[in-house]
Amino acid sequence: MPDLFVKDPKEKRDHRILKYAYQFVEADKYVIASPFWNLSIPAILKAYIDYISVTGITFKYTDSGPVGLCNNKKCVHIVARGGVYGEGPAAAYEMGDRYLRTILGFFGITDFTTIAAEGIDLVDKDVEAIIQKAIDNAEELAKRF
Repeated sequence: MPDLFVKDPKEKRDHRILKYAYQFVEADKYVIASPFWNLSIPAILKAYIDYISVTGITFKYTDSGPVGLCNNKKCVHIVARGGVYGEGPAAAYEMGDRYLRTILGFFGITDFTTIAAEGIDLVDKDVEAIIQKAIDNAEELAKRF
């Protein structure tokens, strides 16, 4: 079992597990691009979130409950979905963007924007137009991000 409680701050930042949480907390902005897999996010992204969810680095516990330590930061999640899950009857099944918004909010990141290219696997949809709209939205957001 790795020693997560090393005393030397330099060793902590270079620790093979903790280094990801330190890298994350030191960033000002986050861009997460992922496909929508099995109603959620890819396993590798979930594993990364697990690595950066470290008490004392990305959040802390207080007498009043947990408090995020990544305040005043921005995140954009760019996601591609085969179906339409952002609204309508399937919206209740969308757990990827909802999970990211929740866990990053737990870290203190409340400025969270989603750009979704939805319906790209539906036969009657203009996939090129859907993708172009997402690109246009991303370019517009980049101007003020």
